[in-house]
Amino acid sequence: MENNTQARKWALVINNPLEAGLDHAAIREILRRFAPSYFCMADEIATTGTYHTHIFLLAPSPTTNCEITRYNKFDRKNYFYPDLPKAYQISQLYLPICRNGHVDIETAAGQKAVGIHEIHMEEDAGKLVHDPWLDETMVDYNRCGVPLLEIVSEPDMRSAEEAIAYLTKLRQTLQYLGVSDCRMQEGSLRADVNLSVRPVGQKEFGTRTEMKNINSFKAIARAIAGEYRRQVELIEDGGQVKQQTRRWDDNKDASFAMRSKENAQDYRYFPEPDLPPMEISQAFIDAVRARQPELAEAKIARYQREFGLPEYDARILTEEKPMAELFERAAAVCGRAKEASNWIMGETMAMMKEKAVLPENLTLSGDALGAIIRAAADGRISRQSAREVFAYAFDGGEDVEGYIKRHGLEMVSDDAAYERVLGEVLAACEKDVAAYRAGNEKVFGFLVGQAMKALRGKADPKKISEMLGKML
Repeated sequence: MENNTQARKWALVINNPLEAGLDHAAIREILRRFAPSYFCMADEIATTGTYHTHIFLLAPSPTTNCEITRYNKFDRKNYFYPDLPKAYQISQLYLPICRNGHVDIETAAGQKAVGIHEIHMEEDAGKLVHDPWLDETMVDYNRCGVPLLEIVSEPDMRSAEEAIAYLTKLRQTLQYLGVSDCRMQEGSLRADVNLSVRPVGQKEFGTRTEMKNINSFKAIARAIAGEYRRQVELIEDGGQVKQQTRRWDDNKDASFAMRSKENAQDYRYFPEPDLPPMEISQAFIDAVRARQPELAEAKIARYQREFGLPEYDARILTEEKPMAELFERAAAVCGRAKEASNWIMGETMAMMKEKAVLPENLTLSGDALGAIIRAAADGRISRQSAREVFAYAFDGGEDVEGYIKRHGLEMVSDDAAYERVLGEVLAACEKDVAAYRAGNEKVFGFLVGQAMKALRGKADPKKISEMLGKML
């Protein structure tokens, strides 16, 4: 199972499981290491009298579970708008490259599958840039004609929370596949929000509106909430929602009508005359599947199995591909996976928040972080010194060993140096020494602190305590 990354459905049989100590609780614990989407089991006694357990396991979805269309062709979509100067767009209406998929999401309400109607290829249009101060709109044509993939979801989401969970899962999958860096602020991942409302109990969907190219998850959540309020208030006031394309203005917390929403007939689709149909071979599909990288759910299971990490750690580390890569390299360098996890979830993420650094922009390398963890674990530098070196490495510093030496951060290991400093402390603190010998044990901590101060924190407190105890 660990070596077969393509199979999703498994049927297993364990003969005489109790003899191996495998009751249902033990089996469940083993299966959870694989982070399955679903599993079930049942016991049976064969006609031969053999007691055995049947298990069905559904592994996590590798990508989007879509059917791949082997025969593809392109269509010309005709419309005029300022961001499309040639007045048509090459797209796929009739034979999209992918169809009938789904993405599994999890929210506070539980697990849910969000359907994917299709994934099609098309060329990008220009970018409308709205100036909130001048209340003007400019057009950037730099991305016109650039190829992109458009993922069309089914109307299965019922809240902003589900929409964000769906987009998060898609973004994570695309990152791990290397399809895109998914930087929404740069336009490499964009989302159009289609929304409609309906009375409780009504089966038919209401009239939908579409809000274009919202550039952050927070803005998407606000846009959903704002457009929901607008439609509900409009209906309650006796009005009707019009099918239209709208622009969300995050600064004004409101959406504004751009144009009426067209249908397929309005676009006058016809076969693209300049591009011949394209057929994808099964051999090519199989080759792509064979080199598919390890995705987040598989990493979560492996981190628990291979590194012994708690599920919580594994999920946090794999949320973003750059963080997973940082962890794996740091763990390889220092050989201490749990400490690497703690440093990433603690100091690293705290510093990222403080400096507003996104995972994809992180300059901290796994080699540098692993070297810091190893130096601290080996007792070569103190925890305080490790944090100082970390601040240097976080800003892109790679020469950890050089930094430690240049700044004199290595711990004192010479017994003679300890004895010399402790002798000086005892000589300078005669009254405190006398008080300790008279029975005031609280003075001992003060004397240890004075020795640590004299050694500038580059000493082992435990060793100082042991040696000081002998000298007193």
